[in-house]
Amino acid sequence: MELRIHARNVDVTPRLQEHVEKKVSKLDRYLPNIQEVRVDLAIERRKQGMDQCIAQLTLRNTRGVILRAEEKKQPDIYAALDVALDKMYRQIERYKGKRKRRGAGRFYETEQALETVESVPGATVEEEEEEEKTAIVRRKTVTLIPMSEEEAIDQMELLGHNFFVFLNAETAKVGVLYRREDGNYGVLEPRIE
Repeated sequence: MELRIHARNVDVTPRLQEHVEKKVSKLDRYLPNIQEVRVDLAIERRKQGMDQCIAQLTLRNTRGVILRAEEKKQPDIYAALDVALDKMYRQIERYKGKRKRRGAGRFYETEQALETVESVPGATVEEEEEEEKTAIVRRKTVTLIPMSEEEAIDQMELLGHNFFVFLNAETAKVGVLYRREDGNYGVLEPRIE
């Protein structure tokens, strides 16, 4: 497993690096074939109130599955990392549950590989049962009209949605415009590998 630590406005001291390595190295116990774990640590300076510590974990396994967990509400970078790891454990448990429900679909892992790993700490039967209740309850067809990103923002605002699917007139590709937590916008552009 390759570990990458990226920091913004944070000094990665040997103590912090050791803490990250110790915590992240335990992920191998719960999910097999982890190829890479990226840890992004940041401190955002805020005009009003205290600084905001951010920890984001992005995990990739050899089958191409990407799991991500983020914590933004902790005053301490160590606490933010610990909460993000707890969220990652829930993501791993959710991933395992999807694999069980969908069989040989997208979330397939070999039975032997998953039998060799431990259960995620704190996972309960209630959480597994709650996950099984989720289902697609609505399917919608959208007509894609070529438009600029600015027009897509206007359209999304008019609809009052948090995301908007559009055909980018400049690139001739499908894009998904979304509102970020900081109030800005992001665009997802699919790439087939």
